[in-house]
Amino acid sequence: MTVQQAAGPDPYFPANGDARYRVHRYELALDYRPGPNRLAGTARINAIAGRAPLPEFQLNLGDFKIGRIRVDGRQPHYTHRGGRLRVRPAKPLRAGAAFTVEVHWSGNPKPVASPWGGLGWEELTDGALVASQPIGAPSWYPCNDRPADKASYQISITTPSAYAVVAGGRLLTRTTKASTTTWVYEQSAPTSSYLVGLSIGKYQTVLLGDPGLGGVPQHGHIPSDLLPEFSRDFARQPAMMELFQDLFGPYPFDEYAVVVTEEELDVPVEAQGLSLFGANHVDGARGSERLVAHELAHQWFGNSVSIADWRHIWLNEGFAKYAEWLWSERSGGRTAHQHAAAAHRLLSTLPQDLRLADPGRKSMFDDRLYERGGVTVHAVRCALGDIAFFRMLRGWANQHRNGTVTTATFTSHASRFTSEPLDQLFDAWVHGTRLPPMPSAETGIAV
Repeated sequence: MTVQQAAGPDPYFPANGDARYRVHRYELALDYRPGPNRLAGTARINAIAGRAPLPEFQLNLGDFKIGRIRVDGRQPHYTHRGGRLRVRPAKPLRAGAAFTVEVHWSGNPKPVASPWGGLGWEELTDGALVASQPIGAPSWYPCNDRPADKASYQISITTPSAYAVVAGGRLLTRTTKASTTTWVYEQSAPTSSYLVGLSIGKYQTVLLGDPGLGGVPQHGHIPSDLLPEFSRDFARQPAMMELFQDLFGPYPFDEYAVVVTEEELDVPVEAQGLSLFGANHVDGARGSERLVAHELAHQWFGNSVSIADWRHIWLNEGFAKYAEWLWSERSGGRTAHQHAAAAHRLLSTLPQDLRLADPGRKSMFDDRLYERGGVTVHAVRCALGDIAFFRMLRGWANQHRNGTVTTATFTSHASRFTSEPLDQLFDAWVHGTRLPPMPSAETGIAV
């Protein structure tokens, strides 16, 4: 595992996160009432101070009422303004010291405003949904909101018994008392705050495929009236899981779940061990199958292997885009080379002012980043050849499992799989803005 904590604030979101300490575990106990959209919670956060003494530190949390805060059992001084919870312990924390923060909060959760609309906790017509990428996590719990700070999670959620709760991780217990049910999930793998997914609704749960001996349990949680369409649209997900494990290495988590809400979503959203789709992504005709592949691939690229800061988002999206093309290639559709050529033609008609290695906050979700990222991965494949390329991919996912990476980490890793220098390739595709010529090698999967 490679862990590369960014040295300072995320350049795209300097108000989020605090690099002076790291969290290794969150324990969240939540009570949610869908009718009034009322959330009350307690967080127990186990953390470690960095290399310097810590007289104060910051958590990110939205517009909630703070009931109580304790640091190692003692009451600190704190301020809570503009989504920042600044905490000054009674005594400064020693360099490298382990410490525990306890926060009690309550209120009406609402999305975090962003250039891409509201992010995080979204109240639905009948339930709630959490899709936090990139800065929505503070909409519902206090966190060190930076992708490089990965921690394990235990989440306990109490809701009216008519509702099901789905979270990323393993369901430990489900306990019903009177009219409420408490669901307890454990996500033991290190998880970035924005990847803690959650859905509360009235769902029917189905098993996708047969996990068999050593297989990955896969479940779907969908409104019962969408079950016939879902059964066709997600029928090939177990085959995707099998292919991606062949190409990328073992699935990095204990299980995988997909949720389909009754409402429409602009795009599906990945979370750790969980992907969230809208009703508009289910049509009974596999119209969104590429997105099913894309979100599954994020479990390797983005979730297990995470970016150190948001400048490197192409490492998430370029690889997930390329996984769409690999699935097409293996399942009888167009080859990855044909998809890359089509993407290249599209990119040639668009402005060429986006730099993959640092697209800027405004362009981090630009369609060009996804398409150029996919073609860049294909260019690496053409340069390495299939045998070395897929060895490189499996090595990337394995060596950096549960860790964080940068663009430089990837370029260095890929260069180890060829005797030919790749500097010009990466300078042109990753660090430059002008679109290089389309890679010419026709390839097919050979692993």
